[in-house]
Amino acid sequence: MPKAMNAQQARVLTDIPNIGKSMAEDLRGLGIATPELVRTMDPMAAYEQLRDPMGKRHDPCVLDTFLAAHDFMNGGAARPWWDFTARRKALLAGQH
Repeated sequence: MPKAMNAQQARVLTDIPNIGKSMAEDLRGLGIATPELVRTMDPMAAYEQLRDPMGKRHDPCVLDTFLAAHDFMNGGAARPWWDFTARRKALLAGQH
């Protein structure tokens, strides 16, 4: 199924570029069930909330994906998640 070309075309989470079934389930588990909620979410806060039962964070590329989805839903171009790695590294470095 093709991905949305812009935010207005995204009707379900998996319409958003970089969001597949597994990532959509992670988002829904956080209470982010619609593309509109991806637009308003805080990608860093969502990533921090997404911890396994032992308190470990998911792979950092998950944050890249959240950043990419959030950017797309706020009018950004559809870009691969790895384009957001530098932004993620800067965000995580700023936490210390």
